[in-house]
This record gives sequence, structure tokens and C-alpha cells, in this order.
Amino acid sequence: MRRADRLFRIVQQLRGGRLLTARALAGRLEVSERTIYRDIADLVASGVPIDGEAGVGYLMRAGYDLPPLMFTREEVVAIVAGARLLRAWGGQAMARAAEEALEKIEAVLPPGERARAGPVEIHAFTTADFAPEARAMLDAVDRAVEARTRLAIAYGDAEGAATRRTIRPLGLFFWGRVWTVVAWCELRQDFRAFRIDRIAAAEPAGSFRPERGRTLRDYLARECPPGWP
Repeated sequence: MRRADRLFRIVQQLRGGRLLTARALAGRLEVSERTIYRDIADLVASGVPIDGEAGVGYLMRAGYDLPPLMFTREEVVAIVAGARLLRAWGGQAMARAAEEALEKIEAVLPPGERARAGPVEIHAFTTADFAPEARAMLDAVDRAVEARTRLAIAYGDAEGAATRRTIRPLGLFFWGRVWTVVAWCELRQDFRAFRIDRIAAAEPAGSFRPERGRTLRDYLARECPPGWP
């Protein structure tokens, strides 16, 4: 968890006059008590009115709130719908992040806009064929895309034939019930798209650097029509 996110969550936990110990906060945020002590000290130094001390507990004085976020109704609908979609069809980490994002946004919305978020009647549901294993693989590939980590994968094609490839994952695409990763395939020396639910195993195989002609931008320029987003 990023430090900025952790500080935000500490403020949210202490809102409403709740008295919480450093141990309780550490347990909820999955960090050490020493980290909580440092974070509380930094929040107090920045002007957040937190009272208390180590061994007793902390509470935030009434009257403090975060600046409100202002969204139009259309923006609220888009945010809620997008988060619900990821909660249903994202990886496990994506789903948790979507849930936390909704909680953060609701916490700082003014009452009028908060009332708009709840009744948004746009929903997404997971089907039985989107297995937990596919969710976990999606998270693993997402991390590899971000970290620029090559993956040695065991893959089954549409006919069920098994193959092993080493790929450079470049980006994830959702097609409605199906996720694919666009990658540079070192076996074929070309771009390939692999369905996440057909990747049986994936192991890190070292880092890679972007190379001209082998980036996601190059893939999109070659495969997508002019004017495509």
C-alpha cells in the first residue's frame, strides 16, 4: 500500500470520534505499530487534529474533514459503473482496489453527490467460468506488465494444444468475459495476444526494456485503425 493511501485510510478510520489504538490501526492496515506512530506524527505535523498517545489510543477532533470532491451525475455514474465492472471481472487485487476506491470516493463526496452514487443501477456479475485461478493469473500478469517482467508461460491454444513461450507482457485488454495480454513473443519474434484463462502457469523470467518496434504503441499502430483511442 502506498504511504499516501495509508495516511488517507488512517484519517478515515479516525473520523467520527472513534478512539483507536495503534495496534488496532496497524492490524487494519497490515503494517507495524511503529509505522502507525510515524504516520500519526506526520499527520499531526501537517495540521490534522489528532489527539492521543501511544498505549492509549488516538481520535480525531470533530470538525475536520477532507476537501469534498465535486462530480457531475454522469461522472458519478461512470466511476461507480467502472468500479463495479472491475469488482466483477477484474483480478483479485483489482477487485479489492475497486471496492476501496468506491469507499474513498463515498467518504469525501458531499451529501448530494453521495446520494447519487448509491442508486446507480448499472451492475456487473461474474459468471462461473471466470474462475479464481483466472483472477489470480490476471493479477500476476498485470504486475508483470507494470514491472516490465518477462514471463515464461505454459499456454493452451483454442484446440487445446499446449505450448511454452517466453513473452514480454505489454498491456491487458478486456473483451467482455475474456481478458487478453498483448505481448512480444520471443519464440515467434512478433506480437501475440494470449487469453488469460488459457495461461496454465507463468513464471518470472527476468526484466526487459522497451525496444523500438516491440512496444505496445507499436502494436497499436500496426493493428488498430486510424483514430482508434
